[in-house]
Amino acid sequence: METKECLICDRIALIRAGKNPHFVAETETGFVVLGDQQLFHGYTLLLCKEHKQELHQLEPDFRKKFLWEMSEVAAAVFAAFSPRKLNYELLGNTDHHMHWHIFPRHTDDPMPNRTVWNIAKEVRNDSVNTPSTEALQEMRERLSTELQKRQVPIMGPAE
Repeated sequence: METKECLICDRIALIRAGKNPHFVAETETGFVVLGDQQLFHGYTLLLCKEHKQELHQLEPDFRKKFLWEMSEVAAAVFAAFSPRKLNYELLGNTDHHMHWHIFPRHTDDPMPNRTVWNIAKEVRNDSVNTPSTEALQEMRERLSTELQKRQVPIMGPAE
């Protein structure tokens, strides 16, 4: 169910129209995309296919699959980008459509002891963190390769 005022639904619509350059793969429960800004190299999101705000609102089998797919996407992010640590977040305070944030934290992390949201929005969204078309394509290929090694059924470009 898509709503008119949902950024995540809008992003999914762009994916379905073939117009989201950050799209990596479609799974049974969601869409894997790279973040628009890459202050944390390899920042990835898993956008839930269902427009729900809370995990408990998902049908139990879908919920289990969604959580399992998120953990497999995270494993692929870890393999593709070699961070020292991953941060996982499912918040929904701003965008009321479930989406996992998977933040790779690297050894050269500019603020290693801060949570992502405690870093100024101007820093996180600075244009210097926007990958070039070539860099984005290389990141998509790396993540796609790792996703293909996992047992997650991939239904989109990663095939």
